[in-house]
Amino acid sequence: MTERAPLSRKLSAIAESATLKVDAKAKALQAAGRPVISYAAGEPDFPTPQFIVDAAAAALTDPSNFRYTPAAGLPVLREAIAAKTLRDSGLEVDPSQVIVTNGGKQAVYQAFQAVVNPGDEVLLPAPYWTTYPEAIALADGVPVEVFAGADQDYKVTVEQLEAARTDRTTALVFVSPSNPTGAVYTPEETRAIGEWAVEHGIWIISDEIYQNLVYEGVRAVSIVEAVPDAAAQTILVNGVAKTYAMTGWRLGWMVGPKDAIKVAANLQSHLCSNVNNIAQRAALAALSGPQSEAEQMRLAFDRRRRLIVSELSKIDGVTVPNPLGAFYAYPDVRGLLGREWQGATPTTTLELADLILEKAEVAVVPGEAFGPSGYLRLSYALGDDALLEGIRRLQDLFAA
Repeated sequence: MTERAPLSRKLSAIAESATLKVDAKAKALQAAGRPVISYAAGEPDFPTPQFIVDAAAAALTDPSNFRYTPAAGLPVLREAIAAKTLRDSGLEVDPSQVIVTNGGKQAVYQAFQAVVNPGDEVLLPAPYWTTYPEAIALADGVPVEVFAGADQDYKVTVEQLEAARTDRTTALVFVSPSNPTGAVYTPEETRAIGEWAVEHGIWIISDEIYQNLVYEGVRAVSIVEAVPDAAAQTILVNGVAKTYAMTGWRLGWMVGPKDAIKVAANLQSHLCSNVNNIAQRAALAALSGPQSEAEQMRLAFDRRRRLIVSELSKIDGVTVPNPLGAFYAYPDVRGLLGREWQGATPTTTLELADLILEKAEVAVVPGEAFGPSGYLRLSYALGDDALLEGIRRLQDLFAA
């Protein structure tokens, strides 16, 4: 008998999502009765606002929603996304420049598929969201990490990008506010990076899914607003998941130049066709309806942000840059490594995260998931009581 042909080498090389892996482990322990507190998942703990749910329920009474619709999205939703792009990103686009996707992840995947050719290098500022390097690799590109540490508030500079650029560099990932760090680039920093990319003809993949979750009066200025000329070589990816507590609805989008959107739309027509019509109707309600509940969630995240930064900073050996966006803290914990804690001496944050889960029953994501070791990501998108209790467990574990 002939041996079976092998599996895809490309897919076999993909790493499992570290954030989802840690979250799944925490949930399994919780289901087994362990009092685990998880800071792993980037998922708001609030329910989706009721008016959005009501819009979805009403959509179920319309038989037209049970049929195929345009693969790139419902025209009325593409119009609403174009209006949001103008309002929040300062870019006027035609609805034909919008594709509605199954969550932000599909938009990220299709963006790289649209602009990356085999062997192309993509500059990837680190710390980075764990999906980016895998999506780049699936497009046969080469991720090139450009690391900025806590001393830079996790924000790369033009000088660093230029030092990493080669004649094979064709794209740059730009994320502000950032997952995993919560860092927000200033308008001046954003403008400098945008002008540099335009000068060198480099595509920009700008993930703006956290753009409405900002604090202390900060505004996340879109790179296409800071540098209007960048719009011709920029794909914006976004979605309703974070701002409206709609992670399970799987509704994202991409916005870009017509030629890039055309090839991405061709891909989507074969990949999945249209996104679930009920979710599209819900997203339409989210974008066009009242924003008061989204604002209340943002205010709650802000309160939790201040609490987690204050309490983590009380631990000797932990440095916490102030996150001005998203809902993550990304402490530098190198001061905890190489020291003995309850009989164990972790030397990496992989080992430290295992120790924290075992000894304190707290789930965090190690820095290795996002770049170099020495850091932890903690999402503060969980209830206030659990948030404080988990930090107190860490304070007790690492008490000098």
